[in-house]
Amino acid sequence: MADPHANMTQATPQEVIISLLAGLFAPLLAIFLIVQLVLGIQEEQQPDTTSEAAQKATLSRIKPFAQLVALDANAPRVEKSGQAVYDAVCASCHTSGALGAPKFEDKGGWGPRLGQGFDTLVKHAIDGIRQMPPRGGDGDLSDVEVARAVAYMTNSAGASFEAPEGAAPAAAADTAGATEAAAPAAAATTSKPDPAKGKAVYESSCAVCHAAGVAGAPKPGDKAAWATRVSQGYATLYDHALNGIRGMPPKGGNADLSEADLADAVGYLFAESGGKL
Repeated sequence: MADPHANMTQATPQEVIISLLAGLFAPLLAIFLIVQLVLGIQEEQQPDTTSEAAQKATLSRIKPFAQLVALDANAPRVEKSGQAVYDAVCASCHTSGALGAPKFEDKGGWGPRLGQGFDTLVKHAIDGIRQMPPRGGDGDLSDVEVARAVAYMTNSAGASFEAPEGAAPAAAADTAGATEAAAPAAAATTSKPDPAKGKAVYESSCAVCHAAGVAGAPKPGDKAAWATRVSQGYATLYDHALNGIRGMPPKGGNADLSEADLADAVGYLFAESGGKL
């Protein structure tokens, strides 16, 4: 009977090595591709510090957990000026032209609207029109405050509408008490700030937004971005920093910051950006 193994050819050492390498090549290639895939996913997930989402996340992290506000139920409501309403409510859309809103001081954008007349524009602002919600989204605004804001915006674009005065607020019964309540803010704005000290406060509390321009915060030394702000004066800028404005929370989100330190920080930014103290 014939031996079945007699016709088998014996493999050479070279063939054995080639077979082993061929067998290892496929799993090594698979491992390499998996590693490249993981590295690619990790690279795509690196934090983006320039996106709007990252800026909102930064503001959310520095926002105070809570704010305590004491209100006097018997105190008369003092209506805001047109500029104050614009800064607090309207600027979020009318500064950038979001959702087709005509930009502040843009005569081309406001031109066709001015021809409709002041009363029509006020009605649109109160009732809402197209993408703009009633009263700009702030239901607490009075008709007089809305009308003042409309006059402030339209007059910046060449109109000459007269803003309504509204009812004069009643005089406070206790003048001495009101003076004492306003004393801390008055002291901070009347005493000359120290920009040298303010630099340290800026670096510890303000730089997180102003150094990178987060949420539209003007960068120190950027005179073009600060020009309109510097023209408002140091006292106004201090008030904005103390109470917050648009995307900036009160005291830049640091509730523990003293008013004297805040005044120094505002003085530093004011002086660095072309203001004269």
